[in-house]
Amino acid sequence: MRSTNYRFLLIGILFVLALIVSACGNDDTKSDDTDKNTDKETPSEVTLDSKMGEVTIPANVERVIAPYHEDALLALGVTPVAKWAIGTSVQDYLEPQLEDVPKIEWNLPLEKVLERTPELIILESNLDSYEGSIEDYQKISDATYVMTEEVTNDWRKQVELFGKMLGKEDKAKEVLNNYDEKVANAKEKLNESIGNETVAAIWVAGNKFYLFEKNRHSAEVLYSELGINQPEFVKSLGKADLAQWNALSMEKLSELKADHIFLLALEGEQGIETLENSKVWQSIPAAQNDHVYIMNDPSFWTNKGLIASEKTIDAVVDTLIK
Repeated sequence: MRSTNYRFLLIGILFVLALIVSACGNDDTKSDDTDKNTDKETPSEVTLDSKMGEVTIPANVERVIAPYHEDALLALGVTPVAKWAIGTSVQDYLEPQLEDVPKIEWNLPLEKVLERTPELIILESNLDSYEGSIEDYQKISDATYVMTEEVTNDWRKQVELFGKMLGKEDKAKEVLNNYDEKVANAKEKLNESIGNETVAAIWVAGNKFYLFEKNRHSAEVLYSELGINQPEFVKSLGKADLAQWNALSMEKLSELKADHIFLLALEGEQGIETLENSKVWQSIPAAQNDHVYIMNDPSFWTNKGLIASEKTIDAVVDTLIK
């Protein structure tokens, strides 16, 4: 009898020990999984190739300067510590998010950069436009990154790059995917609304008129992404020299046989009155059919970026879809 009781007692003890060991094993697994998840979510420094060689960007960077490329930062939910400006001129379409951010002149004066104590400085590929040398900016922040020409000219690549720099790669993928969906939806609606009709965009500055070639700023959104047809006159211009704008005379504009025309002009621009009083202008198809649309915020039309492109799409859709 005692032997039987002893056997039952021993089996019971072994069973309890097995449960304890099993529980410890599960706890260890959970702990390992938690550690792995923590490691995955904890930002770490990253080393990336730049035009000037490898640059190491610290983890949890918060103070960033990326003059003229604030669009990409804001798309990722990052507010810079200074915003690009030429005198009093800024990128107006970003002002709702950057209104309280101090301006910094386009050539990045060293003293002003130092005042902002940036942890990360992002420069364009052409360093000649800046007051300081790369070495000067590196003295302010070791994490001074010079974009290649390809990235400087491609806002999508900027969003991807800035995402890697700032530990926001998932956010970068998300906003780019959302943008592609927006383009696809708008393209379908516009195709149903205007079909094969042609569209042109003209920037009116003072009393001068600048027609957008197929690759100039927002025209890429119109023609390459939304698939809107170009007027023959726009096709004849070929690719733009993005470093300069060439004004067109009224006589030349009379050759623009577009079905729809967007006039990009601040309120009160003299050129709008000039067009309204011109018999030459009033003879073109868009004017005759009342298909000329005045857009009083040219800033996003004359820029490139995710936010700029989204605003362009919204303006086109709101105007052309009946």
